[in-house]
Amino acid sequence: MKFARLNTLTVWLIASFSTVLFTKSYAITTNLTPVHLRTEYRTNPVVDVDAPRLSWELTSAGKGQVQTGYQIMVASSVALLNAGKPDLWNSAKVTGNATNQIEYAGKLLLARTVCYWKVRSWDKNGQPGPWSAVASWEMGLLTKTDWTADWIGNDLTALGKGKTYHLPPAPFFRKEIQLTGLVKKARLYVTSLGLYECQINGKRIGNDYFTPGWTDYNKRVYYQTYDVTTDLKTGKNALGAIVADGWYAGYLGYALLVGNPVVKNFYGNVPLLKAQLEVEYTNGKKETIATDQSWKTNHGPILEADILNGETYDANLAFTNWSKTGFNDANWKSSTVFPDKSDRQLEAYPGDPVRVFEELKAKSVTPKAGGHYLFDLGQNFAGMVRLRVKGNKGDTIRLRFGEVLFPNGDIMTENLRKARAMDTYILNGDPQGETWTPKFTYHGFQYVDVAGFRTAPTIDAITGIVLTSATPETGSFETDNKLINKLYQNIVWTQRSNYFEVPTDCPQRDERLGWTGDAQAYVQSATFNNDISAFFTKWLVDLNDAQRPDNAYPIYAPAPNVRKTDTYSPGWSEAGIICPYTIYKTYGDTRVIRKFWPNMVAYLKFMEAKSNGTYVYKEGSFAEVSPKGGFGDWLSVGKKTPPDMLATMYYGYAASMMADMARAIGKSEESAYYEGVFTKIKQAFLAHYADSEGRFKTNSAAYGNGEGYVDGEMGFEGHTQTAYANAIYMNMIGSDLTSKAGNWLAELIKANGNKLSTGFLGVKPLLPSLSMTGHTDVAYQLLLSTEYPSWGFEVVNGANTIWERWNSYIKGKGFENNAGMNSFNHYAFGSVNEWLFGNAAGIKANEAGYRTFSIKPEIARQGLNFVNATYQSINGTIASSWKKEGNRIQLRVVIPVNTTATVFIPTTNPDSVLESSKPLKASQAIRVNDFKDGYLQVNVGSGTYQFSAVN
Repeated sequence: MKFARLNTLTVWLIASFSTVLFTKSYAITTNLTPVHLRTEYRTNPVVDVDAPRLSWELTSAGKGQVQTGYQIMVASSVALLNAGKPDLWNSAKVTGNATNQIEYAGKLLLARTVCYWKVRSWDKNGQPGPWSAVASWEMGLLTKTDWTADWIGNDLTALGKGKTYHLPPAPFFRKEIQLTGLVKKARLYVTSLGLYECQINGKRIGNDYFTPGWTDYNKRVYYQTYDVTTDLKTGKNALGAIVADGWYAGYLGYALLVGNPVVKNFYGNVPLLKAQLEVEYTNGKKETIATDQSWKTNHGPILEADILNGETYDANLAFTNWSKTGFNDANWKSSTVFPDKSDRQLEAYPGDPVRVFEELKAKSVTPKAGGHYLFDLGQNFAGMVRLRVKGNKGDTIRLRFGEVLFPNGDIMTENLRKARAMDTYILNGDPQGETWTPKFTYHGFQYVDVAGFRTAPTIDAITGIVLTSATPETGSFETDNKLINKLYQNIVWTQRSNYFEVPTDCPQRDERLGWTGDAQAYVQSATFNNDISAFFTKWLVDLNDAQRPDNAYPIYAPAPNVRKTDTYSPGWSEAGIICPYTIYKTYGDTRVIRKFWPNMVAYLKFMEAKSNGTYVYKEGSFAEVSPKGGFGDWLSVGKKTPPDMLATMYYGYAASMMADMARAIGKSEESAYYEGVFTKIKQAFLAHYADSEGRFKTNSAAYGNGEGYVDGEMGFEGHTQTAYANAIYMNMIGSDLTSKAGNWLAELIKANGNKLSTGFLGVKPLLPSLSMTGHTDVAYQLLLSTEYPSWGFEVVNGANTIWERWNSYIKGKGFENNAGMNSFNHYAFGSVNEWLFGNAAGIKANEAGYRTFSIKPEIARQGLNFVNATYQSINGTIASSWKKEGNRIQLRVVIPVNTTATVFIPTTNPDSVLESSKPLKASQAIRVNDFKDGYLQVNVGSGTYQFSAVN
């Protein structure tokens, strides 16, 4: 990469020389304006990528506007940039309509370089628009030699208490320094093995939580960079940090529940800190203060801190002003320096950090028996609480957390299993009252049971702090149906709760793992609600770091083996293909393909070898994994779809995506190869799993009594909703059989009392497959149902998030499996969101990155009269809104600048279609394409269009 960069210097010099020429030659004659400038998907980030990718969106008045060229300038100062003297890169005018995934191609960027950049675009008439506002990115520490800091720690293992949970106190670290002049610039680079919080002169640094994030710490650890220029002063300053076990040394997953030989300390025994403060003075002098043995350490008020089990804080042991100058640390000891792993990478954090999303005021507080008080925060979420309390020295407040209540109004915590999920605060007796918020734990909850108040608390004694990875919001969905609106909000809250550093399955119990099956089934739905580009840029590294020696992808990532028998699973492992493909299609990201191409190829080779060259997995092919066959269509209802049948379909689906991705990165021969593999799989699949009529079948006798298989006692059947839905969705059957498969799918639903029977792998494709085969009415029927099992059943039974089980709770009856797997915050069944945006609103990408897309809304015959959806794509905001008015359909669409769309206007009479109350022929911005299957197809460029048609 460095040699390639040096080869661009000649181009850069020529471009720089011509900067003034370009600046003066083009007067601004268009309002085409770049906005929302990002680097590596983020706004003004710190990165350590050799060639960071730049992107922007465009705004413009009028219709049909496109970019025909752009110019990027990058400089080491705002002054140079504004003077038109970019000393790092001047792209000159580049012909084309690209506005994202544009790689920096200027001077070789060194560590710590701050890069300021701006861009302008030329419109469809070849006229330049105004320069954008200035954005920036900063290069982090690029190699290990840029670090002088040691890993320091304080081994407090021996102080851990408790038989079930061995939870040691959290160590504190501090260092006083003397700054000799006025500070011009200061950066704090910090990481930990465990979780950290940093303070300077008594102030918490940054607004990130659960830093530095969860990785395979043996392979890599991320660091954060903070601009602390204004936090420092000439003279004495104090640096402080607290470190907790976190994912590094704390309890993980269900290891304790299943009796795994290892239940904590999966990566290491002692949490460690590594920090480096770099100061540049106004006189040009530079100074670095780094963690080493001279840092003082002690343990104090944080007696316990564990992600799953909670935090215990004794305010009587608090160090007053411990991170300020002048604190007496005479009884603190020197830190211990720990060796580094030579092959462990130290990299800038590439994702979206966990941050506070909002605060929730309690809706009610109810006295309970034994001096307990129950606070209802009104919403199930992931996060923590802020406690306000007044009492005597030594009083103890204990907080227990639960998602739901028993019918008698008591908090239900059995579904937390081995997660203690309890926070404890010991008062120091401050007469003014005390306020406390834990630092290193989080819970999934709506209700808080609090014991220990001396007098009845006010409602503001407990405030909910909602935490989530700060993925920017991109979508909205609204209808005139309260049930569907509630369902959508439940989906959003569930994603918010579980996109928490990694895409977890649940936020409350002893699990919270990055399950790959959940991740792949939901990823497309997630893209409509939030910008998950940076989030998945980070997690896909975790996933590929966890690829097994046999090249199968695991069932969760990061993968610390929380159960010895955990291996891989068809339908789960394909996350290694499906998730990168979805990121490519959603954001036009080909780098993600190139980065993980060798891993994906290795996985497909593993799958091919697994089929013994037959391109089909016959019954019993995966009997060696645990559970047998893998997890299959998890939590489906009724007869099970054979896991080997599903494995064959996923194999074909993966091959088809590989063909598409190979084509996207110019690997034409490999694309043709995977197209051939896909064809062979389809042929072998139908030969084994379909009869002469194309009806799916299986040799159920091959599974015996089902022992060892998930729900194997229910028996296996090939003719299932899940089988047909997946086959249609994945294009695993030819066009001649697709219609038949759709009819069988609809018939199976009707025979089941007009209800679904699908589990995790069947829900995602169910409604899309019905729509693809002309059964949209059946899809709407399922969406609007309130009978078990359905999304509406959850809503009418009180859900404000998506449940793990369709019947997690039934009013008047109680819980199903409440002490086992019964999460009330589980996004897998929320994958219906893909259909809400892609079919009900009709927004679907054609070209990767939504450069071209279609809007084809499917109008409900009954139950809905109005749908309004927006989606901020990487190219700008797309909107689709339809409404029934008498015998007409009103359809409003918004097309971003620099994109084109095919809009399908639902109508029975194409001559009745109007745009802004005028016939289509009156508009030069609209090209009528075709009338087919009840839709008039028109092609449009950017702008807002208001269509009206008889339907």
